[in-house]
Amino acid sequence: IMVLPRDGLKTAEGKPVRYDKVFCIGENDLYVPRDEKGKYKTYETIGESFADTTEVMRRLIPTHVVFNGRAGALTGKNALAAKVGETVMIVHSQANRDTRPHLIGGHGDYVWETGKFNNPPEKDLETWFIRGGSAGAALYTFRQPGIYAYVNHNLIEA
Repeated sequence: IMVLPRDGLKTAEGKPVRYDKVFCIGENDLYVPRDEKGKYKTYETIGESFADTTEVMRRLIPTHVVFNGRAGALTGKNALAAKVGETVMIVHSQANRDTRPHLIGGHGDYVWETGKFNNPPEKDLETWFIRGGSAGAALYTFRQPGIYAYVNHNLIEA
């Protein structure tokens, strides 16, 4: 849970920080069991899947890592939109694994990696680090039109 300060966000120098909109992004790691042929298994009930799912989770290697619960949640008609000149706060959470958010084509003008808004923000980060079980936020003012991709920059897993 991230709680905004009553008197608003501030720079390290104590100046107010304003934003036009907030995008909340949850990064989810999923652990889906496979059958002997390598196909994903289906179950009648969640309880029925418990033992197989627990076995997959114990290996600590997710079968899927997605934003907002599913593949394509932030693309196509679901894409997050901002206009040139708008300042957007991106709040990013990840319940289990460390992650490295990165806005391709942009950066974090102000970044609160640990989710503590009372701490001074870091400035001008290209990639920031969100610890597993944590959340963080970044502000970016869009300066050019175009398509900006928001990714986990842990490319070894891509």
